[in-house]
Amino acid sequence: MTAPATPAYRRLSVEERRTQLLDAALGLFAHRAPEEVSLDDVAAAAGVSRPLVYRYFSGGKQQLYEEALRSAADELELCFTEPPVGPPTERLGRVLDRYLAFVDQHDTGFSALLRGGSVCETSRTTAIVDEVRRAAAEQILLHLGTDNTVSAVSAVSAVSSTDGTDGTTAPGARLRMLVRTWIAAVESASLIWLDEEKRPPADELRDWLVDHLIALLVVTAATDEDTANAIGALVAYEHPDGPVGALARRVLPLVNAAAQLT
Repeated sequence: MTAPATPAYRRLSVEERRTQLLDAALGLFAHRAPEEVSLDDVAAAAGVSRPLVYRYFSGGKQQLYEEALRSAADELELCFTEPPVGPPTERLGRVLDRYLAFVDQHDTGFSALLRGGSVCETSRTTAIVDEVRRAAAEQILLHLGTDNTVSAVSAVSAVSSTDGTDGTTAPGARLRMLVRTWIAAVESASLIWLDEEKRPPADELRDWLVDHLIALLVVTAATDEDTANAIGALVAYEHPDGPVGALARRVLPLVNAAAQLT
């Protein structure tokens, strides 16, 4: 019997080899803390030798980690990118679904990334993480604009405008602080969710986080005109049976009871 033919060896290009090694590193960093991953581990996962890893990443594990982190950060930023179409809370729900799926897939690595304290942590890695937070904040602010009919391109520029000449209202300091506070709460909730063995289910956590943002907006709107305007724009695009209406119906009895105490 003739032995089966052995597949011909194909030499990888420089870019293909770097991608292969980076993918192997990403798989390891996703489920293990950075200090627990060695270059030998990366080489074994990629099926190559340790010297070959050094050939493509002369800075060693630190360089490999930073490039893997950059790649993961790019993927995480995409989680927050959503076309400005439809009710804002539905957009936010889709954003959170993608975000929580990312957290689920990168559990240990995600925890190590946000908790800090790793021997691989540097000013560069911190800057990468902060960049993701800023990008996430800009995307959330985009969906809280007073003109939700603008195109994605003009909406992005509107977030950073100061004169509102493009038809949208630039967010004030309180609204920006609110969004950044909420993003910090989302990160904390994600870490707790991992510690609690991913309970409650992701869809319940998503709905609670949407309610959390709505509640922050309502409380802040009581003393901040910019946030009140954002609430008005948001409500105008919501369905009566959507998250805003459902939360209002649940909270209204509590508000009425509190009003009777005054």
